[in-house]
Amino acid sequence: MRTESILIVEDEKLIRWSLTERLSQEGYTTREAECGSEARSALEENVFDLAILDYRLPDTDGLTLLEVIRQEYPDIPVILVTAFSSVEGAVRAMKLGAFDYIHKPFDIDELVLVVQKALETTRLKREVSWLKENQARQFGATQIVGVSSTMREIFHMVERVAGTDATTVLLRGESGTGKGLIAKAIHQSSRRRERPFMTVTCTALQETLLESELMGHEKGAFTDAKDQKKGLFELADGGTIFLDEIGDIPPSFQAKLLHVLEDKTFKRVGGVRDITVDVRIIAATNKNLEQAVADGSFRQDLYYRLKIIPIELPPLRDREGDIPLLAHVFLDHFNMEFRKAVTGPTPKAMEVLEQYHWPGNIRELRNIVERAVLLGEGVVLDVGDLPSEIRQSGGPAETGAHPGPFILPSGGIVLEELEKDLVVQALQRSGGNQTKAARQLGLNRDQIRYRIEKFGLKREPK
Repeated sequence: MRTESILIVEDEKLIRWSLTERLSQEGYTTREAECGSEARSALEENVFDLAILDYRLPDTDGLTLLEVIRQEYPDIPVILVTAFSSVEGAVRAMKLGAFDYIHKPFDIDELVLVVQKALETTRLKREVSWLKENQARQFGATQIVGVSSTMREIFHMVERVAGTDATTVLLRGESGTGKGLIAKAIHQSSRRRERPFMTVTCTALQETLLESELMGHEKGAFTDAKDQKKGLFELADGGTIFLDEIGDIPPSFQAKLLHVLEDKTFKRVGGVRDITVDVRIIAATNKNLEQAVADGSFRQDLYYRLKIIPIELPPLRDREGDIPLLAHVFLDHFNMEFRKAVTGPTPKAMEVLEQYHWPGNIRELRNIVERAVLLGEGVVLDVGDLPSEIRQSGGPAETGAHPGPFILPSGGIVLEELEKDLVVQALQRSGGNQTKAARQLGLNRDQIRYRIEKFGLKREPK
């Protein structure tokens, strides 16, 4: 880790020497300058973590140099030191962005404490900046893994939605298809990225707690309401709230949520004042909301308000080509997390993974790779590292895709003709989708492509 570097700009040699000696003892590296022009040259030639400026310099003044540093090197905190103290000068220095304003003569121990505090503040800002950049990389739309045509369409939709002011999005798909990741990607790709992203799992809270959690409450609103509490709608103002499992919210709360979506206002529990917020609501469900509307368990008006921009997430079994890609991404991730160097999956293990029907979707695949990396004894992820239910699936992803046992006719058959006929039937049933056809025959993509070439079936059969 590099030693933090400090620029000392001071025309009095004794003071420069004293500061250099003491800061060097504290473990910092220093660079001295006795005038503004020397300071400018030093800033152009080096990277500094802090600057200490004297107010009076032979060729300029500290405030002018401070202004230059704030404009050209905004990440460098500045401590201004002067023997000519005035309230006006201190106010101007702070307005220009000085970290602190210290009067001469100063106690060098106190100055060292100010230096430590300024550098600590800079470190925290850098950490926050890194975390934000890392989060953007992790959840940005371009970082969601997928090469299938359906996922490419979803990437395009995420970018389009993120670039609009649309405040309501509905994500639909089976459990484990990545609805939460898509929600974060929309947030991180939008102008709201600097504001909060908050997740509420609707099934995790009782009705009264759900209202209090989202809308807040006033002091004394109910027995345990000892203090006023802001709800997530208020706290996320300008940002995004992700309402997971929206299909499970109780009917009595649905009307209140509809009011928030339509008017962008609400009252805290026990409150009388309308509170206005600007929040994007991303709702997600794995339920059939149309059926819920028909059953009367979900309000029709809320349903239509939520589905202004619907995004359907496909199950993993329908994402052609994505299983190998996801498996390798998860393998790299868990190798890094657990400090391992497992390679693979082997071709046979990948064949088994591609044939499995993945009822738990991406979440299930991730968990299986994590388990294999943690518990596997070899350096290669092979079939034996997979759970028994995966190994024993032994074939097609779709239940009932295989025909029943074949009975050999008494006159016999030409095996290649039977094989060709089965491949043609599978391609016809799958509409020419090779991955789906392969699943029906218990093959992987490479195996069915070989047979397509072998039998001259390059065009989709009629």
